[in-house]
Amino acid sequence: MNIGKELLFFFSALGAFNGLILSLYFLLFTKKKYLSNYFLGALLLALSIRIGKSVFVYFDGNLPRIYLQIGLSACFFIGPFLYWFLKSAVKEMEVMPKSWKWTIGMLFLLVLVTGISFPYEHHYSLWNRYFAVVIYGQWGLFVLASGFTMRHILKKLFSKGHQLNAAEVWLLMIFTGNLVIFITYFLSLIRAPFSSYISGSIGFSLILYLIISVLLYRKKTDDLFLLNPNKSSGKKMNEEEAAILIGKLDKMMTDQVAYRNPDLKLGDLSKGINVSSHQLSQLLNDHLGKNFTTFVNEFRINEACNIISSDHRLTLESIGYEVGFNSKSTFFAAFKKLKGTTPLSYQQDNLKDEGKK
Repeated sequence: MNIGKELLFFFSALGAFNGLILSLYFLLFTKKKYLSNYFLGALLLALSIRIGKSVFVYFDGNLPRIYLQIGLSACFFIGPFLYWFLKSAVKEMEVMPKSWKWTIGMLFLLVLVTGISFPYEHHYSLWNRYFAVVIYGQWGLFVLASGFTMRHILKKLFSKGHQLNAAEVWLLMIFTGNLVIFITYFLSLIRAPFSSYISGSIGFSLILYLIISVLLYRKKTDDLFLLNPNKSSGKKMNEEEAAILIGKLDKMMTDQVAYRNPDLKLGDLSKGINVSSHQLSQLLNDHLGKNFTTFVNEFRINEACNIISSDHRLTLESIGYEVGFNSKSTFFAAFKKLKGTTPLSYQQDNLKDEGKK
């Protein structure tokens, strides 16, 4: 190995290792647990595994084939994690949707079952001819979906008189960097002229060192990708402003019965009272002493109690759906938590009280 190759190997391998360290930082060590930080950590982890595999295979073609399987499997998660990172950052999401959790679980299950049933060591032609095409096709589709999620930032980039803020610049750089990495790997897959298998590793390392330099420069890194940091600062809202917002919130819950929507999200309520999701979360915690789920469930359970007391024809399950719960188990668990008893016991006690009258 000549000096040039040694330097190339060191630079690329160090990039993969630093990516792994940085992924752990975003997953475990940021003070404020923004959902976008978790997905960025997961994205960096998947990329680091994929890049690390590329580096070692490029410089040592005799590695055990299990490493090739692990690298390709990691590729299957890069696209989804990129999309969810950008989506959660752009939408300022605080809670992961249930559909995303199911998708992550299904992806892990699919990779696990496929890897056990068709190990790369014995089915390498199947992996190279078919599985790789599926993996890169899925990756490409998620890159396109990510671009669609970024459409307003891209439009702002090419519009005169509009300037991107710091968070938008970073989101654009992350997206562009991942797009470049995908293109380099895709060109290598189809054996395009002048394409190199190691190009993706070099591109990843350059992007990574740029992110690390910013993290070292900034004192505050938790909100690096937060589009509206001023709206979610740690400054506590004054009592007068909080009272006005709480009044608007109560009116939205009582007059519009927003809690009956089983898919109600923090962002839906924050838009209704014209504040950010982070600001609403802070309002609930600081001035009401409860989180979003508890706040909404209190309205649902109170209405459920009224229905149980006034209409004995309805089943408990139908009452749960009526007030906004999306499953019987969720309704029963929330009722027990807030009322200290089960809906059935509450119903029976109510019937006993009526019998005594």
